[in-house]
Formats: sequence, structure tokens, C-alpha cells
Amino acid sequence: MKIHTGDVVVIMTGKDKGKQGTVTRVLETKSRVVVEGINMRTRHIKKTAQGPGQRVTYEASIHVSNVAILDPKTKKPTRIGYKIDEKTGRKSRIAKASGEVIVKAVTKAATEKSTKKSDTKDTAVSAPKKQAFWKKTDAEGGKTTDSSKTNDAGGTSFTAAHRSQGG
Repeated sequence: MKIHTGDVVVIMTGKDKGKQGTVTRVLETKSRVVVEGINMRTRHIKKTAQGPGQRVTYEASIHVSNVAILDPKTKKPTRIGYKIDEKTGRKSRIAKASGEVIVKAVTKAATEKSTKKSDTKDTAVSAPKKQAFWKKTDAEGGKTTDSSKTNDAGGTSFTAAHRSQGG
């Protein structure tokens, strides 16, 4: 797909026609993109015993044919082409209107990966590993015990099978 995460695009059709935004997600198998602040939807969540009801707004995906990338030189919508550098053999995206090279934007995920690689020495102060809620950790040794399989004497005993399983 020619449009990547972090690209600044303009919406060509629909209720948000003419608006600009950055691409936050690319759904390559469906040929759709999620653009920040575009195609907003509201989902009503019913109240439950654990929490109150609420309205959640989110960005729905839009088909890639309905967006166009902005030319870095003229700041107008343009198509994307490819050019292979003869010296290095690298493929780069170019704007068809001006011939300007479209630079890949630095995304949040890419910056997190680079900081994790540089901070390899600080792994001892990391957050504790998440475990399933039914498993408990022992304070002294850090051993995990499954509460459904241990009895008070410390030995393991298996729980009775359900009626439908013949046990």
C-alpha cells in the first residue's frame, strides 16, 4: 500500500471532505486507513454492575481510495509514485505532481522501539510481570500456585469434574 502510518493526508470524499489528518493505522488486508480526527463514530456502552454507562467516540476506518497524500512541496493532494536510486538501489516514494521525495514520518511505535534498545541496562527496575487473576504469587520465593489445585496441606488435589462430564 502506498500510504503509510504517519503520512499527512487530505480526505477527498464523504462528510469530512477537505479535512486533513495524519494516518494512525493502516489496515492493509482491507485497503483501509484510520485517520486522526476523521470519520468519528460514537458508541454507546450500557451500564453494568462494574461501571456506569458511557459514550465512547473513536475514529472509524476510511477506504484508501478516499484519501490523498499531501505534496511536501506544494501542500496539495497528489498521487504517489516510486523511484529507485541507482547508486544505493533503495526504493523511495515520490509525489507525482512535484517529483519531491516523500519522507517517512517518525511514528510513536518506532521511537519506543529505539528507546527500548538503548535502555537495555535498566531492565532490573521494570514492572512486575502480569499473571492470570486466579494464580497467586508467594511473597518469599515468588512461586506461583494455582489455587484450584492446591489444598491446605500443601499437596495437589484435582478439582471434581462437572456433572455433565461424568465425574
